[in-house]
Amino acid sequence: MTDPLIVACPSCNTLNRAPRDKLAAGPGGKCGNCGAPLFDGHPVALGAAGFGPHAIKSDIPLLVDFWAPWCGPCKAMAPQFEKAAGRLEPAVRLAKVNTDEEQELAGRFAIRGIPTMILFRHGREIARQSGVMDANAIESWVGRTLGG
Repeated sequence: MTDPLIVACPSCNTLNRAPRDKLAAGPGGKCGNCGAPLFDGHPVALGAAGFGPHAIKSDIPLLVDFWAPWCGPCKAMAPQFEKAAGRLEPAVRLAKVNTDEEQELAGRFAIRGIPTMILFRHGREIARQSGVMDANAIESWVGRTLGG
C-alpha cells in the first residue's frame, strides 16, 4: 500500500487523504466533508481563501491561470486551459484566478501581464509562463517543468 496524498477539495477546500494508486489510475475519490468529486476535469476558480489549501498544503502540483474577464487573449486561452485540465488531472490541479476580483493574489505574485500561468509545488513557484498557449503547449510545458 502506498502513502496517501493530501488533496484539497475543489468545492470546499477541505484537505483529504487520497490513496496514491487510486489517483494514478485516474480521477476519483470524493471529499470526506462535502462529498464533491476531488477531480472533475475542469479548472477550479480560486480566491484568497482557497489558494492556501490548493497551493501550499496539497501534494498535487497546482497550475494557476491568472486572467481577467475583459482580456481578449485570456478569453482565447480559456477553452485551451479547460482542455488541458481534462488531460492533466489528477497529476496536476488546474485553477483560475480572476485578477480583477483577487487583486491581493495578483499583487503577491507580481502579475504584470495576463494571461500568466504559474506552476506551484508545495507553495513554491517552480515556473511561470505568460501569453496564450494551446492545450498541447500547456501540457508540454507542465510535463517538461515537472520532469515527466
